[in-house]
Amino acid sequence: MNPIVTVQDAVTAFADFMEPTTAELDAIECELPVILADVDLIDAQIIALNHAPNEVDTRRLRRAFGRVLEERRALANRTAGTNAAGGAA
Repeated sequence: MNPIVTVQDAVTAFADFMEPTTAELDAIECELPVILADVDLIDAQIIALNHAPNEVDTRRLRRAFGRVLEERRALANRTAGTNAAGGAA
């Protein structure tokens, strides 16, 4: 007969090293405007997919894509001189 072993430690164990570091959280916060712009672009694309595209959809997509490009440019300019120490993304 095989003993039944619980896996509670494997499921509920949460060590400190599994949490994001301060550097990783700072990197996420720095990239948040780009992430939100990407979400807006995806929302605009979903709206355009739900019906036949019209002029409003075209403007919405163009505006959302422009915002994504602006945020990516701003992020690149902010991080151009910094070196990602500690392996932060």
